[in-house]
Amino acid sequence: MASKIVVLLVPYLSLVMSSCMVLLCWGGNFNQDFQITWGDGRAKILNNGNLLTLSLDKASGSGFQSMNEYLFGKIDMQLKLVPGNSAGTVTAYYLSSKGATWDEIDFEFLGNLSGDPYILHTNVFSQGKGNREQQFYLWFDPTADFHTYSILWNPQRIVFSVDGTPIREFKNLESAGVPFPKNQPMRIYSSLWNADDWATRGGLVKTDWSKAPFTASYRNFNAENACVWKGGKSSCNSGNAGWQSQELDSTGMQRLRWVQKNYMIYNYCTDKKRFPQGLPIECTRA
Repeated sequence: MASKIVVLLVPYLSLVMSSCMVLLCWGGNFNQDFQITWGDGRAKILNNGNLLTLSLDKASGSGFQSMNEYLFGKIDMQLKLVPGNSAGTVTAYYLSSKGATWDEIDFEFLGNLSGDPYILHTNVFSQGKGNREQQFYLWFDPTADFHTYSILWNPQRIVFSVDGTPIREFKNLESAGVPFPKNQPMRIYSSLWNADDWATRGGLVKTDWSKAPFTASYRNFNAENACVWKGGKSSCNSGNAGWQSQELDSTGMQRLRWVQKNYMIYNYCTDKKRFPQGLPIECTRA
């Protein structure tokens, strides 16, 4: 199995490396772009605004949010997740609006025992409705170094990517009656918190507080290709950037299928027991 994975990875390594190198050339400043929202000192902005860390101990976790709201964009962040025994912890990184009919685009990283893989949990909410979970293992150790987690959100689709490799696409299927996030500006949020009632093996494995504090790190935020929403107006003009109509080309689709074949461990679109009356519409139109 290991040799098979190595062979599969080879065609993508140059693309992944180039994506990472490009991103390293541009990084936002956390002092300017974000504010710490909770944690009583457990969240820290370091290195002149180039690094942000969140920590969790038995008393509290911590979190931050973006200064700006966005309505569409290509947004990148590099994360290095909690190392070692991270069972029970969740590192959430997501876009969200407010209100009872909120929109949300989620990356959540579910911790695990030392040596076991993290689970990357994704979800999309539109008008307050979620239940669109897809989960993946990663093809690397996300605790050993920083990796780039990206959201492409334009009027036609949402694409989740890891180190430049697309792992999930959620298309705009409003024509089939599926709400799509397109009217509510969203902030970027992240938090590190204890969820040992469900996060690891359905809550069977609890957080080992003797390993605390648990720490996740962030760097190289990039929202250069994103539309800032301020005063009821967008900073973008319609159609002024390629990402606003970007879709997956044949190479992107090949890489997406590779990830979903080899690393997807849960897909709501195949869970017929969960939807006995029939799978959601978007599952049959994808």
